[in-house]
Amino acid sequence: MTERALLLRVTLVVAAGTVPLPAPRSLAAQDTTAGKRVYVKWCAGCHGDGGAGDGPAAAYMLPRPRNFTGGLYKIRTTASGQLPTDADLLRAIDEGLPGSAMPGWKGRLSQAERRDVMAYIKTFSSFFADTSQHVVPLKFSSPPGGGTGAAALKVGRQFYDSIGCRKCHGDQGRGDGPSAPTLKDDADFPIFAADLHQNWRFRGGGAVEDIYRRLRTGLDGTPMPSFADLIDQKFLTDEELWRLAQYVRSLGPAAPPDVRDVVHAPQIAGTVPVSPDDSMWARAARYWFPLVGQGIHKSRWFAPAVSGVWVQAVHDGRTLALRVSWDDRTESPDTAWLRFERRILETVAGDDSALPSHGAEPWPDQLAVQFPRRLPEGSGGMERPYFLMGGANDPVYQWRWTSSPRRALAGLARGIERFDTLPGAPAGQATYDHGEWRLVLTRALATPDTANEVQLEAGRAIPMAFFAWDGSSGEHGSRMAVSTWYFLALDRPTPPGVFISPVLAMLVTLTLGLVVVRRAQRRGARHIS
Repeated sequence: MTERALLLRVTLVVAAGTVPLPAPRSLAAQDTTAGKRVYVKWCAGCHGDGGAGDGPAAAYMLPRPRNFTGGLYKIRTTASGQLPTDADLLRAIDEGLPGSAMPGWKGRLSQAERRDVMAYIKTFSSFFADTSQHVVPLKFSSPPGGGTGAAALKVGRQFYDSIGCRKCHGDQGRGDGPSAPTLKDDADFPIFAADLHQNWRFRGGGAVEDIYRRLRTGLDGTPMPSFADLIDQKFLTDEELWRLAQYVRSLGPAAPPDVRDVVHAPQIAGTVPVSPDDSMWARAARYWFPLVGQGIHKSRWFAPAVSGVWVQAVHDGRTLALRVSWDDRTESPDTAWLRFERRILETVAGDDSALPSHGAEPWPDQLAVQFPRRLPEGSGGMERPYFLMGGANDPVYQWRWTSSPRRALAGLARGIERFDTLPGAPAGQATYDHGEWRLVLTRALATPDTANEVQLEAGRAIPMAFFAWDGSSGEHGSRMAVSTWYFLALDRPTPPGVFISPVLAMLVTLTLGLVVVRRAQRRGARHIS
């Protein structure tokens, strides 16, 4: 099996695939021979035949697959430097590791298979066979109350600053601290500081309890230390460490974002906002769309830096305003990140060539919003062009924005290599603030160029897709993050009659009811008299 075919197989398993589950057997038994069969079929492609994290697909991944031979694991309930428990290993196998290529195997493999493969993984390291090792989980305290209150979060923020979290994770927690471009793991691979605003991608879990445990145990093999010694040294208390965990948790959303198919753009009174920081955006619904590495067209890219975009939209009946925001650790081009970019290019393999001859360059950040040229008609009204920037005979209409020079363009994409600009560019304003881009693109709903520019009609499902490039990660050309097709819907204002008619009907019904009651009362009085 070729490396590309293997990587495609791994990608399909990660994305959604399920495999038939054999009949269950005793969960207490662990069969390393059976575990080896499972490992060879499903795990060796990434982790390697010998468990050294060097499978054929590993070179395309960042972070790299786990090297099992050293017995060093990030996600544990044991102290720093200690082996994980069986429960720790099973949890990683069952649930996967978000933010990496490791999928959850619960539902794909039977319970017996997962236990067997766990037992086999342990055979790669002699540390697990060392009887002098006493693998004991730490005893964790319960979280103190009031964790979402202002006072508790203030304490957490104070320790976020005082123990140096901001040096790597940044002032606002988006992984853009001054040390971020220098980070590497114990195997000398470049490593991103976690974006604390995306807690649904935390590999050890995004709950307050999960974050507290990572602070206690550290992430062995990475620059993330354990802070348990600070408690031992009386520098902070256990409660204060909980406050830090609660503060970190407060940076992300209360629940993982739902991926919905349609962005609804309400019609507003007055003109649409053109600034990314207009107060109106605080009242508009936000929609999250995940992005994945471009793995179809050479040169493929399986390690995108931008994991998704938040999208908002409004219109005033004449003009659309589309706000796209996304986390990006650096405002590219940024020479301070050139060495980090080079390390990424040297680490993540390409299927066409090795490190480009020109080496790392100060590429800009870029974003593209894609539409069909014309809205689908007739019975095939949901038919769309090829999602990956169309084709030579069926181009797509795109808005493209770049950070340097700071501008927005409109044009027709005829595949990844060809983009023909059009005169009618959208207006664009962008703001970069503490690791986040906020971009607003505005354009008239109807334009004179009906042949090439999509006409944005209210009440229609308008196909829409997104592409993003992080210049400081060496992304340009086909090295990018992509989405599938989604939809934009320009909502019509609700006619006044929709609200007035029910009120009128209620008033008429009430009036008739009072008349009937009054007449009945009069008849009753006459009958009594």
